[in-house]
Amino acid sequence: MSWTRYSNRSFYLFVAPWVLGFVLLTAVPLGYAFGVSLTNFDGSSPRWRWVGFRNYGELFHDQDAWASLLRTVAYTAIAVPLSVAGALGLAVLLNRRLKGVGLWRTMFFLPSVVPVVAMAIMWKLVLNRDAGILNALLHVVGIRPVSWLVDPMAFYALLILTLWGLGGGMVIMLAALQGVPAELEEAAIVDGANRWRVFRHITVPIISPVIFFQVVTGVIATFQIVVQPLLLAETNSIAGVGQVPQSTHLYMVQVYQEFFTSNRFGYGSAMLWVFFLVILAFTVLIQRSSRLWVHYEVDTDAEG
Repeated sequence: MSWTRYSNRSFYLFVAPWVLGFVLLTAVPLGYAFGVSLTNFDGSSPRWRWVGFRNYGELFHDQDAWASLLRTVAYTAIAVPLSVAGALGLAVLLNRRLKGVGLWRTMFFLPSVVPVVAMAIMWKLVLNRDAGILNALLHVVGIRPVSWLVDPMAFYALLILTLWGLGGGMVIMLAALQGVPAELEEAAIVDGANRWRVFRHITVPIISPVIFFQVVTGVIATFQIVVQPLLLAETNSIAGVGQVPQSTHLYMVQVYQEFFTSNRFGYGSAMLWVFFLVILAFTVLIQRSSRLWVHYEVDTDAEG
Protein backbone atom coordinates (compact mmCIF):
# COMPACT_ATOMS: atom_id res chain seq x y z
CA MET A 1 0.00 0.00 0.00
CA SER A 2 2.81 2.37 0.94
CA TRP A 3 4.63 1.47 -2.27
CA THR A 4 1.49 2.35 -4.25
CA ARG A 5 1.24 5.72 -2.52
CA TYR A 6 4.94 6.36 -3.20
CA SER A 7 4.46 5.48 -6.86
CA ASN A 8 1.47 7.79 -7.14
CA ARG A 9 3.38 10.66 -5.56
CA SER A 10 6.30 10.08 -7.88
CA PHE A 11 3.99 10.03 -10.88
CA TYR A 12 2.32 13.32 -9.96
CA LEU A 13 5.70 14.87 -9.10
CA PHE A 14 7.13 14.02 -12.50
CA VAL A 15 4.07 15.16 -14.52
CA ALA A 16 3.56 18.32 -12.44
CA PRO A 17 5.97 20.51 -14.50
CA TRP A 18 4.18 19.55 -17.73
CA VAL A 19 0.72 20.05 -16.22
CA LEU A 20 1.78 23.40 -14.76
CA GLY A 21 3.28 24.50 -18.07
CA PHE A 22 0.18 23.39 -19.99
CA VAL A 23 -2.15 25.29 -17.69
CA LEU A 24 -0.09 28.50 -17.56
CA LEU A 25 1.16 28.57 -21.16
CA THR A 26 -1.71 26.93 -23.06
CA ALA A 27 -5.01 26.63 -21.20
CA VAL A 28 -4.96 30.09 -19.60
CA PRO A 29 -3.93 31.94 -22.83
CA LEU A 30 -6.59 30.01 -24.76
CA GLY A 31 -9.25 30.96 -22.24
CA TYR A 32 -8.07 34.58 -22.19
CA ALA A 33 -8.09 34.76 -26.00
CA PHE A 34 -11.61 33.37 -26.10
CA GLY A 35 -12.70 36.00 -23.59
CA VAL A 36 -11.07 38.77 -25.67
CA SER A 37 -12.77 37.42 -28.81
CA LEU A 38 -16.11 38.25 -27.20
CA THR A 39 -15.20 41.94 -26.85
CA ASN A 40 -14.22 44.89 -29.06
CA PHE A 41 -10.87 45.28 -27.27
CA ASP A 42 -8.35 47.31 -29.33
CA GLY A 43 -5.24 46.38 -27.37
CA SER A 44 -4.75 49.58 -25.41
CA SER A 45 -7.95 51.45 -24.65
CA PRO A 46 -9.64 50.55 -21.34
CA ARG A 47 -12.97 51.34 -23.00
CA TRP A 48 -13.92 47.96 -24.33
CA ARG A 49 -17.29 46.34 -24.21
CA TRP A 50 -18.84 42.91 -24.48
CA VAL A 51 -20.02 42.12 -28.02
CA GLY A 52 -20.82 38.44 -27.61
CA PHE A 53 -20.29 36.36 -30.77
CA ARG A 54 -20.46 39.36 -33.11
CA ASN A 55 -16.78 38.95 -34.09
CA TYR A 56 -17.44 35.34 -35.10
CA GLY A 57 -20.45 36.42 -37.13
CA GLU A 58 -18.36 39.08 -38.91
CA LEU A 59 -15.62 36.52 -39.55
CA PHE A 60 -18.15 34.21 -41.18
CA HIS A 61 -18.84 36.89 -43.83
CA ASP A 62 -15.20 38.07 -44.18
CA GLN A 63 -14.20 37.12 -47.72
CA ASP A 64 -10.56 38.13 -47.19
CA ALA A 65 -10.23 35.86 -44.16
CA TRP A 66 -11.75 32.87 -45.99
CA ALA A 67 -9.56 33.50 -49.04
CA SER A 68 -6.44 33.61 -46.86
CA LEU A 69 -7.55 30.40 -45.13
CA LEU A 70 -8.00 28.58 -48.45
CA ARG A 71 -4.61 29.92 -49.58
CA THR A 72 -3.05 28.56 -46.38
CA VAL A 73 -4.61 25.14 -46.89
CA ALA A 74 -3.36 25.05 -50.49
CA TYR A 75 0.13 26.10 -49.42
CA THR A 76 0.18 23.44 -46.70
CA ALA A 77 -1.03 20.79 -49.16
CA ILE A 78 1.99 21.56 -51.36
CA ALA A 79 4.69 22.39 -48.80
CA VAL A 80 4.20 19.50 -46.35
CA PRO A 81 4.39 16.62 -48.88
CA LEU A 82 7.43 18.22 -50.50
CA SER A 83 9.10 18.73 -47.11
CA VAL A 84 8.45 15.16 -45.94
CA ALA A 85 9.45 13.61 -49.28
CA GLY A 86 12.55 15.82 -49.46
CA ALA A 87 13.61 14.95 -45.92
CA LEU A 88 13.07 11.25 -46.60
CA GLY A 89 14.98 11.42 -49.90
CA LEU A 90 17.94 13.16 -48.26
CA ALA A 91 17.88 10.66 -45.39
CA VAL A 92 17.92 7.71 -47.79
CA LEU A 93 20.81 9.29 -49.71
CA LEU A 94 22.84 10.05 -46.59
CA ASN A 95 22.12 6.67 -44.98
CA ARG A 96 24.58 5.09 -47.37
CA ARG A 97 28.28 4.54 -46.77
CA LEU A 98 29.49 7.61 -48.60
CA LYS A 99 32.86 9.25 -48.27
CA GLY A 100 32.56 12.20 -45.89
CA VAL A 101 28.93 11.35 -45.08
CA GLY A 102 29.20 13.09 -41.70
CA LEU A 103 30.16 16.34 -43.37
CA TRP A 104 27.27 16.05 -45.82
CA ARG A 105 24.81 15.39 -43.01
CA THR A 106 26.10 18.46 -41.16
CA MET A 107 25.82 20.64 -44.26
CA PHE A 108 22.20 19.68 -44.88
CA PHE A 109 21.27 19.99 -41.20
CA LEU A 110 22.85 23.40 -40.54
CA PRO A 111 20.17 25.51 -42.34
CA SER A 112 17.50 24.13 -39.99
CA VAL A 113 19.21 25.63 -36.92
CA VAL A 114 19.44 29.13 -38.39
CA PRO A 115 16.82 31.44 -36.79
CA VAL A 116 13.86 31.96 -39.08
CA VAL A 117 14.28 35.75 -39.15
CA ALA A 118 17.92 35.50 -40.24
CA MET A 119 17.01 32.89 -42.84
CA ALA A 120 14.19 35.05 -44.25
CA ILE A 121 16.45 38.10 -44.52
CA MET A 122 19.14 36.00 -46.21
CA TRP A 123 16.68 34.69 -48.81
CA LYS A 124 15.31 38.18 -49.30
CA LEU A 125 18.80 39.22 -50.38
CA VAL A 126 19.30 36.12 -52.52
CA LEU A 127 15.95 36.60 -54.31
CA ASN A 128 16.26 40.34 -54.84
CA ARG A 129 15.40 41.13 -58.43
CA ASP A 130 18.18 43.61 -59.12
CA ALA A 131 20.98 42.58 -56.73
CA GLY A 132 20.15 38.97 -55.80
CA ILE A 133 22.62 36.21 -56.50
CA LEU A 134 19.93 33.89 -57.91
CA ASN A 135 19.05 36.29 -60.73
CA ALA A 136 22.78 36.84 -61.32
CA LEU A 137 23.21 33.09 -61.85
CA LEU A 138 20.17 32.97 -64.13
CA HIS A 139 21.63 35.85 -66.14
CA VAL A 140 24.77 33.78 -66.76
CA VAL A 141 22.69 31.12 -68.52
CA GLY A 142 20.69 33.71 -70.46
CA ILE A 143 17.51 33.89 -68.37
CA ARG A 144 15.99 37.32 -67.72
CA PRO A 145 15.72 38.56 -64.10
CA VAL A 146 12.73 37.20 -62.20
CA SER A 147 10.71 39.23 -59.67
CA TRP A 148 10.74 36.55 -56.99
CA LEU A 149 9.25 38.69 -54.21
CA VAL A 150 6.07 39.82 -55.96
CA ASP A 151 3.09 37.93 -57.38
CA PRO A 152 2.95 35.27 -58.65
CA MET A 153 6.54 34.18 -57.92
CA ALA A 154 6.31 35.16 -54.24
CA PHE A 155 4.47 31.88 -53.61
CA TYR A 156 7.45 29.89 -54.94
CA ALA A 157 9.89 32.08 -52.99
CA LEU A 158 8.04 31.23 -49.79
CA LEU A 159 8.08 27.56 -50.78
CA ILE A 160 11.85 27.68 -51.31
CA LEU A 161 12.29 29.26 -47.90
CA THR A 162 10.20 26.53 -46.28
CA LEU A 163 12.07 23.71 -47.98
CA TRP A 164 15.42 25.25 -47.07
CA GLY A 165 14.95 24.08 -43.48
CA LEU A 166 14.12 20.43 -44.10
CA GLY A 167 17.43 19.30 -42.55
CA GLY A 168 15.71 18.85 -39.18
CA GLY A 169 13.24 16.40 -40.68
CA MET A 170 16.11 14.69 -42.49
CA VAL A 171 17.83 13.91 -39.16
CA ILE A 172 14.64 12.34 -37.75
CA MET A 173 14.13 10.29 -40.91
CA LEU A 174 17.78 9.22 -40.82
CA ALA A 175 17.38 7.95 -37.26
CA ALA A 176 14.26 6.02 -38.33
CA LEU A 177 16.04 4.45 -41.32
CA GLN A 178 18.89 3.26 -39.14
CA GLY A 179 16.35 1.40 -37.01
CA VAL A 180 15.12 -0.71 -39.94
CA PRO A 181 16.41 -4.31 -39.52
CA ALA A 182 18.97 -4.92 -42.27
CA GLU A 183 18.19 -8.66 -42.33
CA LEU A 184 14.65 -7.97 -43.56
CA GLU A 185 15.88 -5.94 -46.52
CA GLU A 186 18.60 -8.50 -47.31
CA ALA A 187 16.09 -11.35 -47.19
CA ALA A 188 13.80 -9.52 -49.63
CA ILE A 189 16.70 -8.90 -52.02
CA VAL A 190 17.66 -12.58 -51.84
CA ASP A 191 14.04 -13.41 -52.76
CA GLY A 192 14.36 -11.31 -55.92
CA ALA A 193 12.95 -7.92 -54.89
CA ASN A 194 14.67 -4.87 -56.32
CA ARG A 195 15.72 -1.83 -54.25
CA TRP A 196 12.56 0.13 -54.99
CA ARG A 197 10.23 -2.72 -53.94
CA VAL A 198 12.26 -3.24 -50.75
CA PHE A 199 12.00 0.46 -49.98
CA ARG A 200 8.29 0.62 -50.74
CA HIS A 201 7.11 -2.59 -49.07
CA ILE A 202 9.55 -2.95 -46.15
CA THR A 203 11.34 0.31 -45.33
CA VAL A 204 8.43 2.73 -45.67
CA PRO A 205 5.94 0.64 -43.61
CA ILE A 206 8.48 0.22 -40.81
CA ILE A 207 9.23 3.97 -40.60
CA SER A 208 5.60 5.01 -41.26
CA PRO A 209 5.05 6.13 -37.60
CA VAL A 210 7.92 8.59 -38.05
CA ILE A 211 6.49 9.79 -41.38
CA PHE A 212 3.14 10.26 -39.63
CA PHE A 213 4.83 12.35 -36.95
CA GLN A 214 6.53 14.47 -39.60
CA VAL A 215 3.24 15.02 -41.45
CA VAL A 216 1.32 16.08 -38.34
CA THR A 217 4.00 18.45 -37.03
CA GLY A 218 4.60 19.75 -40.56
CA VAL A 219 0.92 20.56 -41.09
CA ILE A 220 0.65 22.36 -37.76
CA ALA A 221 3.86 24.35 -38.35
CA THR A 222 3.01 25.28 -41.96
CA PHE A 223 -0.47 26.44 -41.01
CA GLN A 224 1.09 28.90 -38.56
CA ILE A 225 3.66 30.48 -40.91
CA VAL A 226 3.65 34.25 -40.48
CA VAL A 227 7.19 35.62 -40.11
CA GLN A 228 8.44 34.40 -43.47
CA PRO A 229 5.77 36.07 -45.68
CA LEU A 230 6.08 39.30 -43.71
CA LEU A 231 9.85 39.49 -44.05
CA LEU A 232 9.91 38.41 -47.69
CA ALA A 233 7.61 41.29 -48.67
CA GLU A 234 9.42 43.88 -50.75
CA THR A 235 10.36 47.08 -48.92
CA ASN A 236 12.89 49.83 -49.29
CA SER A 237 14.88 48.43 -46.35
CA ILE A 238 16.24 44.91 -45.93
CA ALA A 239 14.40 43.88 -42.75
CA GLY A 240 11.36 46.11 -43.03
CA VAL A 241 7.81 44.77 -43.43
CA GLY A 242 6.13 45.86 -46.63
CA GLN A 243 2.95 44.98 -48.49
CA VAL A 244 2.61 41.21 -48.50
CA PRO A 245 1.86 39.84 -51.99
CA GLN A 246 -1.54 38.26 -52.40
CA SER A 247 -0.11 34.80 -53.16
CA THR A 248 1.64 34.72 -49.75
CA HIS A 249 -1.09 36.50 -47.84
CA LEU A 250 -1.75 33.52 -45.56
CA TYR A 251 -4.25 33.31 -42.72
CA MET A 252 -1.76 34.21 -39.98
CA VAL A 253 -0.70 37.26 -41.97
CA GLN A 254 -4.33 38.35 -41.96
CA VAL A 255 -4.44 37.76 -38.20
CA TYR A 256 -1.23 39.79 -37.74
CA GLN A 257 -2.73 42.71 -39.64
CA GLU A 258 -5.95 42.59 -37.63
CA PHE A 259 -3.96 42.70 -34.39
CA PHE A 260 -1.13 45.12 -35.12
CA THR A 261 -2.34 47.19 -38.07
CA SER A 262 -6.07 47.54 -37.39
CA ASN A 263 -5.77 47.15 -33.58
CA ARG A 264 -8.75 44.78 -33.58
CA PHE A 265 -7.67 42.41 -30.84
CA GLY A 266 -11.18 41.07 -30.32
CA TYR A 267 -11.67 40.19 -33.97
CA GLY A 268 -8.11 38.83 -34.25
CA SER A 269 -8.70 36.58 -31.23
CA ALA A 270 -11.87 35.26 -32.85
CA MET A 271 -9.84 34.49 -35.99
CA LEU A 272 -7.27 32.61 -33.90
CA TRP A 273 -9.92 30.56 -32.14
CA VAL A 274 -11.49 29.55 -35.45
CA PHE A 275 -8.02 28.73 -36.77
CA PHE A 276 -7.35 26.60 -33.69
CA LEU A 277 -10.47 24.57 -34.46
CA VAL A 278 -9.47 24.25 -38.13
CA ILE A 279 -6.00 22.94 -37.22
CA LEU A 280 -7.56 20.58 -34.67
CA ALA A 281 -9.94 19.25 -37.34
CA PHE A 282 -7.09 18.62 -39.79
CA THR A 283 -5.03 16.91 -37.08
CA VAL A 284 -7.93 14.60 -36.18
CA LEU A 285 -8.47 13.86 -39.89
CA ILE A 286 -4.82 12.89 -40.36
CA GLN A 287 -4.96 10.83 -37.17
CA ARG A 288 -7.98 8.92 -38.48
CA SER A 289 -6.35 8.36 -41.88
CA SER A 290 -3.24 6.96 -40.18
CA ARG A 291 -5.10 3.67 -39.64
CA LEU A 292 -4.82 3.09 -43.38
CA TRP A 293 -1.11 3.73 -43.87
CA VAL A 294 0.72 3.76 -40.53
CA HIS A 295 1.97 0.42 -39.23
CA TYR A 296 2.83 -0.06 -35.58
CA GLU A 297 4.67 -3.00 -34.09
CA VAL A 298 2.00 -3.08 -31.37
CA ASP A 299 -1.66 -3.47 -32.37
CA THR A 300 -3.09 -0.33 -30.76
CA ASP A 301 -6.68 -1.27 -31.68
CA ALA A 302 -6.36 -4.58 -29.87
CA GLU A 303 -4.97 -2.84 -26.79
CA GLY A 304 -7.85 -0.39 -26.73
